[in-house]
Amino acid sequence: MTNIVLFGPPGAGKGTQAERLKTNFKLNHISTGDLFRSNIKNQTELGNKAKAYIDKGELVPDEVTIGMLKEAVKENQHGNGFIFDGFPRTVAQAKALDEFLLTLKTEVHGMIALDVNDEVLVQRLLERGKTSGRADDANEEIIRNRVSVYYKETSILKDYYQEKNKYYSVDGVGSIDEIANRLAEIVEKL
Repeated sequence: MTNIVLFGPPGAGKGTQAERLKTNFKLNHISTGDLFRSNIKNQTELGNKAKAYIDKGELVPDEVTIGMLKEAVKENQHGNGFIFDGFPRTVAQAKALDEFLLTLKTEVHGMIALDVNDEVLVQRLLERGKTSGRADDANEEIIRNRVSVYYKETSILKDYYQEKNKYYSVDGVGSIDEIANRLAEIVEKL
């Protein structure tokens, strides 16, 4: 089983690249964004809590996110492992993920970060907002806040995974195929 944390700010292309990795390596893709949207759409208790934070451009609290993630992993234990997309975002979440995966007798094998310039991120998200219907992609101020919160809250994760020799950085600018090839080279070594 190979478990990957796919890391990067909003708009870095995690969802697009996760789909490629899912297909090429037969991994289960668990996107916290998708979990949030599904729970919000179905108006679950966790979904209603998550929506209040997302609408303000803030990160969803750990207990809400972790609850959704555990359920998704339990429901999707087929395949060769997992791609965690958008999770963890804090050291506390990383430790909770480590503890949870230990109960399944596995671990995170690598954290792969997609690096993209902030202005490219803003433009990508504004463009996505025109077709996605997502309010958090349609407002430049909310987007910039999401990117700022991402860096402030998650930069320490780089150190966490580097200390475990599990951190890999990938240039997230280029064609979808170019970026996918960069990611595949790393995954094949894990």
